[in-house]
Amino acid sequence: MLLTVNCIDFQNSYAAEPNVTGNEKVIYLTFDDGPSPLTNKVLDILKEKDVKATFFLIGNQIRENESTVKRIYDEGNGIGLHTYTHKNRKIYSSQDAFIKEMDNTREEINRVVGVKPNIIRFPEGSRKRLNKNMLQKLHGYNYRVYDWNIVTSDGLNAKTPPEKLFRQATKSKNKPNPVILLMHCDYMHKNTCKALPRIINYYKQEGYEFKIITNNTPELYFPISKK
Repeated sequence: MLLTVNCIDFQNSYAAEPNVTGNEKVIYLTFDDGPSPLTNKVLDILKEKDVKATFFLIGNQIRENESTVKRIYDEGNGIGLHTYTHKNRKIYSSQDAFIKEMDNTREEINRVVGVKPNIIRFPEGSRKRLNKNMLQKLHGYNYRVYDWNIVTSDGLNAKTPPEKLFRQATKSKNKPNPVILLMHCDYMHKNTCKALPRIINYYKQEGYEFKIITNNTPELYFPISKK
């Protein structure tokens, strides 16, 4: 389950803003909680619309969905780490436990597609979990943190109507640039797939360029404690 986030309130309070030059408008579509069989439906839509996205994967779901992970990679999408178990009590029990979860997920991805991603996303976001010490430790392991600045409520309620998901993904009048949009692609997120084509069309019509998050993308995370 994800925290409810008022994206407009947070858009000017991130610790870092990815660089955008000139009049360029950029969106990073991101999907958490895969891979799953439904992730393939998301990939079908991305392929049809000729755009790419970044998938933050849960490690213990990879073995049963290896072909999906290969497809994500082969079709040029980005891959990130979203812990191995996605169980908060375990992953947030200590900094070392959190890093171990990311390490294990990275090894699973490497086993399947031969790459070791360094981009990570905290389950439920980094807010109140990331501090200066933890960030330094993550950087020491070459991990880079990416939260979001626009979010749909599919993580809280997979049955959220597609029309509502569309409004949540597009309604902000003063959108951050770039947009990092959080959605989900686990087995229950059928309505996300129904809303996705219209969301993509909207951002295309607004002149946005679709990019994937890479190791070169400046980090974007919620405000952190100095402790």
